[in-house]
Amino acid sequence: MKLVHISDIHLTIPGERMGGLDPHRRFAQALEDVRAHHCDAARIIITGDLTHWGEPAAYIALREALTDLPCPVRLLIGNHDDPKSFLTAFPDHPRDPDGSINYAETVEGTRLIYMDTTAPRTHVGHFCEARRDWLMAELQSHDRARLFMHHNIMPIGLPAEDKIALVAEDRAALAELLSQHRDRIDYIHFGHVHAPVHGTYCGIPFASVRSTGNQSLPDLKEQHFLQGAPMAPSYAVILTGGAGTIIHDIPFTWDGPVFTTGTGWEDWAKDVAAE
Repeated sequence: MKLVHISDIHLTIPGERMGGLDPHRRFAQALEDVRAHHCDAARIIITGDLTHWGEPAAYIALREALTDLPCPVRLLIGNHDDPKSFLTAFPDHPRDPDGSINYAETVEGTRLIYMDTTAPRTHVGHFCEARRDWLMAELQSHDRARLFMHHNIMPIGLPAEDKIALVAEDRAALAELLSQHRDRIDYIHFGHVHAPVHGTYCGIPFASVRSTGNQSLPDLKEQHFLQGAPMAPSYAVILTGGAGTIIHDIPFTWDGPVFTTGTGWEDWAKDVAAE
């Protein structure tokens, strides 16, 4: 199965820039690259922040952008999003019985679980008891799952970033649940940190993905301030099969030269200088 993982598109009212760039142009470039190269994907999954300021016009622009795509798109909200404005633009979007934007589906034998880690007026992640109960029911009902969310639910060794990870008081109970069901969970995927980070948590591998907008500059010492810049963006292509997962980082804005080389030994031989 091939999944396209896009995150942190941070759309604005069309025409407004964010962080020195046009997020709509970047997002359009990403989707065009997916259309051109990944028409065999099973799902495109966008793990929030869908907008930067949660404005209704930004969600309308998102809705209009999600056309002529090769497969269904699955949306999650992030800390910059406004659930009310999101649901106004996407009124039929699924929710759980508690009203959180939690939902799931089975694709090619794997339960894809889309988790809502947001709370009002905070950039910190939350996963309350009701959400944990919902996740527990999903994990107990399926033998194989893959989790998608916006926030990193674990500390990642970046002090400033970890200030807006999943809130500490929600972390232990969720970690216990994940540990109990680790044999059913293939992978944890998230955005939020605007950088690729890989590791294991509760015995489960995890990976984050770059933003289509600004990228973060990881600082393992900075305690308080996030640092970012309008560097080259990317999205991820996730390949699953058997018991394995392969994740490719796709840099979709490069417009410079591309050099083609064979794979034979002589293809890499040093050129003989002309006399």
